[in-house]
Amino acid sequence: MFTGIVESVGRVASIAREGELARIAIDAEAIAEGVRPGDSVSVNGGCLTVTELRDGRFHFEAVRETLERTALGELRVGARVNLERAMRADARLDGHIVQGHVDGTGRVRELSRRGDDVRLAVDCDASLRECLVEKGSVAIDGVSLTVVSVDERGFDVALIPHTLAATTLGERRPGDRVNLEADVLAKYVRRYVERVLAGEGRRG
Repeated sequence: MFTGIVESVGRVASIAREGELARIAIDAEAIAEGVRPGDSVSVNGGCLTVTELRDGRFHFEAVRETLERTALGELRVGARVNLERAMRADARLDGHIVQGHVDGTGRVRELSRRGDDVRLAVDCDASLRECLVEKGSVAIDGVSLTVVSVDERGFDVALIPHTLAATTLGERRPGDRVNLEADVLAKYVRRYVERVLAGEGRRG
């Protein structure tokens, strides 16, 4: 489990494709301390398992499902990625509960700057929009954010200066694909309501 509070921005050092598997190496010396093979790390919001750690470089293996369901399959050598180690049981939950299980991807519609007001608008599928509410939580590329508004195309969030400095979101451009994870509580509520409504329909 993660919090959506990015600890460090790493850089992709290498990507090797072997059939449907991708071996990804990321330079992440800033958060290497205490990490061991088998640990989980959020890479742009996708939970990956460290298979090897050497000289501050994390090695991961991404399977076909991960590459197709997330934007990780579009990573290129040199790309900057948001990183977060799994949350410790005795740590403070400063963001929101993020599982690292990407629900889907969206496309950046606009990154607008009006003085200190920076807004990131993202288009996404209806299945994701239905889990979003104004002032609710969403993770974009692993970054915990508050939803400002939801419309018929997607949603938008406000980015504070710290988020722009500590993550890659300020580098996003229209058309960029981003990983999205809706709040886990919203997903459970939606599923419950769907089951209740389906049951009422059968009784009718």
